[in-house]
Amino acid sequence: MRTKNFLAIDLGASSGRGIIGAFDGQRITLRENHRFPNEPVMAGGRFYWDILRILHEIKQSIRQSVLDGDDVASIGIDTWGVDYGLLDRHGRLMGNPVHYRDRRHDGITAEFAQYMPLERLYQITGIQSQDFNTVYQLAAELRDDPERLRAADKLLFTPDLLNYFLTGRMATEYTIASTGALLDAAKRDFSDEILAAMGLSRNLFAPIVMPGQRLGRLSAEVLEEVGQTDAEVIHVAAHDTASAVIAVPAKNDDFIYISSGTWSLLGAELPAPMITPDSFAHNFTNEGGVEGTIRFLKNIMGLWLVQESRRQWKREGKDYSFGDLSAMAAAAKPLRALIDPDDKRFSAPGNMPRRIADYCRETGQPVPETEGEIIRCVLESLALCYRAAIDKITAMRGKAPSALNIVGGGTQDKLLCQFAADACGIPVYAGPVEATAIGNIVMQAISAGELASLAEARAVVANSFPLDTYLPAPAEQRVWEDAYARYLSLSATK
Repeated sequence: MRTKNFLAIDLGASSGRGIIGAFDGQRITLRENHRFPNEPVMAGGRFYWDILRILHEIKQSIRQSVLDGDDVASIGIDTWGVDYGLLDRHGRLMGNPVHYRDRRHDGITAEFAQYMPLERLYQITGIQSQDFNTVYQLAAELRDDPERLRAADKLLFTPDLLNYFLTGRMATEYTIASTGALLDAAKRDFSDEILAAMGLSRNLFAPIVMPGQRLGRLSAEVLEEVGQTDAEVIHVAAHDTASAVIAVPAKNDDFIYISSGTWSLLGAELPAPMITPDSFAHNFTNEGGVEGTIRFLKNIMGLWLVQESRRQWKREGKDYSFGDLSAMAAAAKPLRALIDPDDKRFSAPGNMPRRIADYCRETGQPVPETEGEIIRCVLESLALCYRAAIDKITAMRGKAPSALNIVGGGTQDKLLCQFAADACGIPVYAGPVEATAIGNIVMQAISAGELASLAEARAVVANSFPLDTYLPAPAEQRVWEDAYARYLSLSATK
């Protein structure tokens, strides 16, 4: 079989990459051809994505693939969820998309009651309530600038917007649309009830398409910039977590996954939405996956806490690597102080070490002072947060997991992986690191007919990338059980 090359454009909250995935029929190999920072911009009191700079960098990756003679069969883009751009009736961008961490939607969930009760919104969408959900961003837009929204002809989610810039064609990919609390989870299409309640027209949205569908070739204008290529743009699972879950190398269906990075997305793969009073009370979400699956999961703050702490120390003149921080944490005393990673005080940029210390002081715990103590507090608290989420999923679906699969950049934090095994009391299988890009590439291979199914794709992933195994240490179980009881008492006070 001739090797086929696919170009994955994988956009994260802080950086983007172009990755060539070569599939020879047995294994996938990866080669990064372009990396660039994704740096949001604060202007006029708003926090924006620099979407046209992102587009420029995507073109550089495509151009590099042409210069390298990669002969890519297709191109797929995955990004973070919920954010969007507005286009006018001429198809022109009306302004840079607002970042999901912007303050315009702080507290907006309370204001949303004018449209419908939050319980009803959840019954329709199955999406956990977070201030930055698309539906709430639109509520903020209607409050602050209704004329702008009325003037818009189309709303496109971030990957769909970039696909439009490349091809001139508009469509709404299902997995990315599912993140915004605008879809009817059962019908897998925009909810007429929600749109009517908010006074929004269905015509504002492009038609829903499923992962694997072809969008088309690059426009003549783009080809003039990047060089000649026959590559088609494919609708991959455009939400980065949906792509990452494709690459979970699980052998059965009782696994729990974590897509670990800035966020920890922890959940199970289900054949249908699970929308119940318990899932609403526990704030679990039902996002779209591939082949009709649902990603039943919970957003956990994740390594944002470590990343933002590192940024603060760098501002203070202490430029630690992540490896440095992990070594310091390993040397610190275990399980002295814990935090609830999902406490709202930790969500915004700023002095994270000070907020962690304040939290511990306010809750009557020993206050972590050194860098190692702070990072150890974060990692142990994340592991216990994983345990709490897994216990809730187990109770709701009536099935305990046999293993925890962690994929993504967080798998490189070996200390966190071991803490997760110890806290949860089950084996942890960590890898692949580049799960999102791999899932993107795999979806392109399925679209091209090179792979027949999700199950076959996962077998290829397992054959292509090594996994690290972490087993719970029996001698540590009592200590972690005691810590879990302390953690639950903290999280119950929210």
